[in-house]
Amino acid sequence: DASTVYGLIAFGLLLLSQTVLNGVTRCLCFGKGLLRGTSSTTCAIFFFVFSWISFLGAEACLLAGSARNAYHTKYRGIFGGDDLSCATLRKGVFAAGAALTLLSLLGSIFYYWAHSRADTGGWEKHQNEGLGMTSSSYAQQPPEFEKA
Repeated sequence: DASTVYGLIAFGLLLLSQTVLNGVTRCLCFGKGLLRGTSSTTCAIFFFVFSWISFLGAEACLLAGSARNAYHTKYRGIFGGDDLSCATLRKGVFAAGAALTLLSLLGSIFYYWAHSRADTGGWEKHQNEGLGMTSSSYAQQPPEFEKA
């Protein structure tokens, strides 16, 4: 059945996107660190948890929906049922998977945005260090060519 294949493809692509996101941001655990005490860090942690919860819910819905749909359609004849019955999946399983996928997408985007704002990149921010802006001491020289 096409919906089984689409569900499994969505499952795989969602898994791939979460893997890429956590590989790029180093999953909040393995990076150089985030700025401490900023709202961007708090948002990054919140959206990290939010994206993972919605990701796990979406994966569960997509996998369960695909497996159940495959049982009721494609594999029904193999396991002893000759005719397809009306016993199918609840209508909302794939819809819930799609909604949670969308929430996972939004959570991942906001997590990446907040993480990039709070990421130190391995460098610590120093304030009031170094040389300030000064005026130069050399005077402007007149142009070499003058108008005739």
